[in-house]
Amino acid sequence: MPVLSIANQKGGVGKTATAINLGAAIAEAGKRVLLVDLDPQANATISLGFNRREVFISIYEVLIEEMSARSAIFPTIQSNLYLLPANENMPGAEVQLVGRENRAGLLRSALSDIRLDYDFILIDCPPSLGILTLNGLTASDGILIPMQPEFLALEGLTQLLKTIALVRERLNPELVIAGVLLTMYDGRTRLTREVEGEVRKFFGGTTQVFDTVIPRTVRLAEAPSHGLPITLYAPSSNGAEAFRNLAQEVLSVTQARFGKGLERPDAAVPAGGADSGGFGETAGDGEVGTGDTHQTDSPEPTPAAPQLP
Repeated sequence: MPVLSIANQKGGVGKTATAINLGAAIAEAGKRVLLVDLDPQANATISLGFNRREVFISIYEVLIEEMSARSAIFPTIQSNLYLLPANENMPGAEVQLVGRENRAGLLRSALSDIRLDYDFILIDCPPSLGILTLNGLTASDGILIPMQPEFLALEGLTQLLKTIALVRERLNPELVIAGVLLTMYDGRTRLTREVEGEVRKFFGGTTQVFDTVIPRTVRLAEAPSHGLPITLYAPSSNGAEAFRNLAQEVLSVTQARFGKGLERPDAAVPAGGADSGGFGETAGDGEVGTGDTHQTDSPEPTPAAPQLP
């Protein structure tokens, strides 16, 4: 039951689109998937047809008010895909978490009771390296990094790898890079092909760079305004097929890596040493940054009909 964070501190690289559409494609393949919207902008919540002003129990109440995560989970229009949404209170969460004890481990604790309810948990992280993103990385087995094939994305990737190394050292020594995904891909341009070559050369086989790339398409851009994942909005489009192919790659990678214990083929980022803190421990003053197919013994999340924005 892997937990994967979709994270990159650079905005506009397709994190939310990846989280929603990858989750929908995995759910379409028959797996139970929970999507956690950890972004204060609540874009994943809105893109799945929910009105964040009418969501009264969300990830905010789970983290800040210590409500049960199970009470805040809603089914979506895609069978097997569930959402732990964000609401309009989320922009204040970073400030309210600053003084909390074990503030980077709150999400991990909240998800511990529901991990067995799902085959996959995907966390849509904010476009920053603040406390909320640290919560996502601390709660995760792996991180999936979406990036645009452009020069500044390479610079941001270097910073993100340093952050991952620090998180391993101080918060979550078992965190691995599940893979790097190229998004908004336009193979007609030389820059795109050159950046792709540099990314694959940089990791040199030590970290999975997915063979599947996500094309820049109008259908993918339109789908959120209809409150639908691409697999339902335009099921035969290039974008939908790309996410189905990505889902198969992710299923293969996670079965090989997480199903047999957490190995470290991503040697490009050094792991925490033997004396790094235990899984989920806080670092004190030195902390980084401020038809369903479910098991009969797993309680069903409270149903709520999605509302189109």
